[in-house]
Amino acid sequence: MQIQEISLLVAATINAGTVLGMASLGLLVNERSGIVNLGAEGMMLVAAIAGYATCVHTGSDSLGFAAGAAAGALLAAAFGVLVIWLNTNQYATGLALSLFGAGLAAFVGLPYTQEKLHERPRFEIPGLADIPLLGPALFKQHPMAYVAIALAIGLTWFLYRSRAGLVLRAVGESPESAHALGYPVRGIRMAAVMAGGALCGLAGAYLSLVYTPLWVEGMTAGKGWIALALTTFATWRPLRVLLGAYLFGGVTMLQFQLQGQGVQIPSQFLTMLPYVATIVVLVLISRNPTWIRVNMPASIGKPFHPGS
Repeated sequence: MQIQEISLLVAATINAGTVLGMASLGLLVNERSGIVNLGAEGMMLVAAIAGYATCVHTGSDSLGFAAGAAAGALLAAAFGVLVIWLNTNQYATGLALSLFGAGLAAFVGLPYTQEKLHERPRFEIPGLADIPLLGPALFKQHPMAYVAIALAIGLTWFLYRSRAGLVLRAVGESPESAHALGYPVRGIRMAAVMAGGALCGLAGAYLSLVYTPLWVEGMTAGKGWIALALTTFATWRPLRVLLGAYLFGGVTMLQFQLQGQGVQIPSQFLTMLPYVATIVVLVLISRNPTWIRVNMPASIGKPFHPGS
């Protein structure tokens, strides 16, 4: 493999990893507060069509990302009302959200399957983009790729260095104790769920505006489920989530690289690579349940009733 091909593979890996990274960081925020949201796939699809439609009509990528984040936060808010205030089952409600989002996006997106976006701008950091090998790989990315890195670093600081982050983690560990200390557990969980939904929305908008600038029904192709697995793979640590996202992004891009190299493997097997990698990683992690239990928020997936 030539140096130029390696550079392009790294660039594509970062591009693909940004989608997974943003969605995974959103789900991590949810789970740190004790809420499991299995609706990432549906939120990402609705956000993808919301961002795409907004960009088609306004010609503004910024408004497209804002619409995607708003769509994700809105769906997450509906999920939050159901599971936090009405005490519905988190897992069943998340699956329902995923199915609802996929159907809604398919319906709303029908008029946009033939629509084209305006000419896509090219981004690069002056000076740094001209560095051999590293320039094309690292410094010609869309700004949202750098935003994802900043989010991972900022979220690490927030969770482990700020009072608000400590309170969020306390709610995820023991909501009863946090409630006894006077913290509004339901309000905190709702804020976390909506913030997580907004990040999933940004991931969906990035998918339709940057990663594959078009709208196709079901275009997430399981990325929401991979993002969900990534939070466990990374043991709920933001920087590990981002590294895991790049790892899975690299596996995704490797299939195209192998096809381009003329490797005689059926394309169906290459398409399976990211999902096989997900299963293998989860199997390896599950071999050490104590390690998972030590890092996992103690009250994850458990409902909280203030009056009980």
